[in-house]
Amino acid sequence: MRKKIVAGNWKMNNDSAQTEALLEEILSKKRDNATAKIVVAPSFVNLQAAVKQTAGTNIIVAAQNMHQAESGAYTGEVSVGMLKSIKVNTVILGHSERRAYFGETNSVLAEKVNTALRNNLTVIFCFGEELADRQSATHFDVVESQLREGLFHISATDWDSIVLAYEPVWAIGTGETASPEQAQEMHSFIRTLIKNNISETIAENTSILYGGSVKPDNAAEIFSKPDVDGGLIGGASLKADEFLAIVNSMV
Repeated sequence: MRKKIVAGNWKMNNDSAQTEALLEEILSKKRDNATAKIVVAPSFVNLQAAVKQTAGTNIIVAAQNMHQAESGAYTGEVSVGMLKSIKVNTVILGHSERRAYFGETNSVLAEKVNTALRNNLTVIFCFGEELADRQSATHFDVVESQLREGLFHISATDWDSIVLAYEPVWAIGTGETASPEQAQEMHSFIRTLIKNNISETIAENTSILYGGSVKPDNAAEIFSKPDVDGGLIGGASLKADEFLAIVNSMV
């Protein structure tokens, strides 16, 4: 049975004090009976403190990235072992900003996925088309390639550790949002792709999140679609009231 999840990707925002304050506000205001699981992804330097602050709660702390090598001469990078040593067991991989600004290819992401799964991490795997792809009607082909080349090589049992996050690049941080119908169309396509290439059981049990300018006033309609299992939230996750309104819109 697939899980309902709302994840906040804080990106390169919030220093130590701001991270602590935001988490405190989320913890004090969240509903214990919320339908969706809550995930937050602070910056690397604030992960350990966030894990300690959320200990004993139902909030999961995730990393925003990790290197594919388990150790070595990779100055400035963070390894899977470093994450596990501070009890971070979830990682976001393949975000469009990593692909666009840091040149992460599908093959590199396949290596990162392998490393994460080999070390028992849960992976939130991001993918999605750019505006030109949507305008040229190649968006389904782009998404299929990203999934086939970055993820479809894993074993059937490894899918238990995968959460998918479809993020149309043209809707990230732009104020533009895919319509609920567009989100459902793509999520249905993704689920069918998994069914036809992996298995129907895995297709039905894999959570697929939508990301791209999700806000309190559009979240409920997007989340109401049958193949949308939650959201990967950017800007709105930096404000506790907005983030929790999105969480609470999941039924």
